[in-house]
Amino acid sequence: MFYFDRADDRVVFGDIRRERHSLTDKSSKGGARELIIDPDQIMDFRALPFGNDTFHLVVFDPPHLVNNGGSGWLAKKYGKLGADWRDDIRSGFAECFRVLRPAGVLIFKWNEHDIPVREVLALTDAKPILGNRNGKNAKSHWIVFMKGGVA
Repeated sequence: MFYFDRADDRVVFGDIRRERHSLTDKSSKGGARELIIDPDQIMDFRALPFGNDTFHLVVFDPPHLVNNGGSGWLAKKYGKLGADWRDDIRSGFAECFRVLRPAGVLIFKWNEHDIPVREVLALTDAKPILGNRNGKNAKSHWIVFMKGGVA
């Protein structure tokens, strides 16, 4: 949902799922809308299928839900974290920094629906450069990190 052009060859969209769902939505024409999760490549953010120092930029937008049921539209749209979510997110951060080139940028998106952002940021030793909360009352955060080293 971030991309201006999903067909842009500079982008590799990865997800662990490839799914289609019809979601009830009274505001949509016909009373439903399609949710299509169609990554360029199936992958697990805890074990990325790329070599070290591959990318200049990585966007890490992991699932943020723990308490939402598996059949709800939020869980279908965003995925759901398991009981070991701290280990999963810790591994995800490590993988993102591993595949980033020196001085590469990591953009991290997190929604505090279930877990405060401070608990998630405690899972990496990397220090953010900047970030913002999306809207006055919104719970979504965009946080920017830069990998150490020489470009």
